[in-house]
Amino acid sequence: MSIRLAFMGFRHGHILDLYRRATEMAAIKVVAACESDEATRETITAQGTIRLTHESFAAMLDQVDCDAVAIGDYFARRGSLIIQALSHNKHVICDKPLCTSLDELNEIERLSAERNLKVDCMLDMRDSAPFITARKLIRQGIIGEIHAVTFGGQHPLLLGKRPAWYFEPGKHGGTINDIAIHAVDAIPWITGLRFKTVNTARCWNAFARDFPHFEDAGQMMLTMDNGCGILGDVSYMAPDSSGYTLPFYWRMTFWGRLGVIETSSSALAVTIALNGEKGARQERLLKPNPGGYLRAFVHDVEGNLDQDALCTGDALRAARIALTIQKAAATHEHNVPLE
Repeated sequence: MSIRLAFMGFRHGHILDLYRRATEMAAIKVVAACESDEATRETITAQGTIRLTHESFAAMLDQVDCDAVAIGDYFARRGSLIIQALSHNKHVICDKPLCTSLDELNEIERLSAERNLKVDCMLDMRDSAPFITARKLIRQGIIGEIHAVTFGGQHPLLLGKRPAWYFEPGKHGGTINDIAIHAVDAIPWITGLRFKTVNTARCWNAFARDFPHFEDAGQMMLTMDNGCGILGDVSYMAPDSSGYTLPFYWRMTFWGRLGVIETSSSALAVTIALNGEKGARQERLLKPNPGGYLRAFVHDVEGNLDQDALCTGDALRAARIALTIQKAAATHEHNVPLE
């Protein structure tokens, strides 16, 4: 039997990928689509790719028989929408971030646990060929125990092209929470390690000078449960003209006792340098898993999740860690525990 999926909010382009994949997947039947923002409704209607059925989320929940809700509204509204959906006994899949406050996340976790409802997220770095390949090599032990990781998730700011709500006070929720959640999910999945501590984090306004409240730069220093150190940067500093094509986009370097592995989202191979060998070599990429996040959601709801596949526990854990790092940056706290 297909999962009946309703959509709420199309104010970020990521949700369009989920909608397209859902309409193409036999295990899912799209039964409704809601957009409460008038300007966004007009844009979507003009594009003609999505058939909107409702303007009110409450009305859609009352009128439509659905098993799950997909959410893609602006970031600061998502938490309340997830809570509303869970309160109506609906499973949820959401674009990242799930929410922008720890209080919202606490309520989401409570409802999910009490009602046995799934809450998953579009954490699609797990579906990327470079990171699938890096994970296999690292889990095989080819570079030994991991002792340091650096990652760069810098994005282009794209002022004038990004949705205007990004730069409206109270709607974004923080650059670390927005972007770093990908690395926060992927690094434990790749290495098998767990986050232990936020040593320090910082956000500041760098490029978006016309919006001084918008802290478009974000950096962090973290520690894993084996003592492995993490240094990460998720600033909106990449050149706009290059978009997401640069070799630096989501570049990750893993330093192990026996060698080093590096790759990125746009890499055509994984670079390996091992102690005992001279220089680096290239490892051919394994196949990607496009749409894996959505298949994982279906399996999570059906109760037949594959081992190591993205699940509710992973999504909620990644959200909590990202929000905790964001809070540490805002409050200037150091050595904040993550366990």
